[in-house]
Amino acid sequence: MSTNRTARRNEKTNPTPDSTPWRDSYYHRLFGLKAAKEVERVLPIFEKECPGDNRPRQAIEAIRDWAQGKRKLGMAEVRRLSLDSHAAAREAKSDAARFVAHAAGHAVATWHVPTHALGAFGYAGRALVASRDRPCK
Repeated sequence: MSTNRTARRNEKTNPTPDSTPWRDSYYHRLFGLKAAKEVERVLPIFEKECPGDNRPRQAIEAIRDWAQGKRKLGMAEVRRLSLDSHAAAREAKSDAARFVAHAAGHAVATWHVPTHALGAFGYAGRALVASRDRPCK
């Protein structure tokens, strides 16, 4: 089969999804808000270890404000906020703090792809477990 026919068939069976219908929908914003609230619960773990690093907090504030209709976001800003949070994770010393920063990166990425909220919840849970697994002194 020729590549042109294959490409046309794939376009019909696997069309590129149009994000317009769901972008800014009630459920999309709800996913963003829930992800932000979950990460806010564990954010003190990161901030205790890295008090001068506000990159994860900026990501959480952005997605929360967008979800509440207080702020507009664009792909470039979301990408920067997410990548900055993941960079903060690489610089953190403990697993718990790393997981919090990754959670923030996924939470803000919910603006782009709603299922990133799942990553935020997963990393926030891992942060809680890791913060409790520290040996007693």
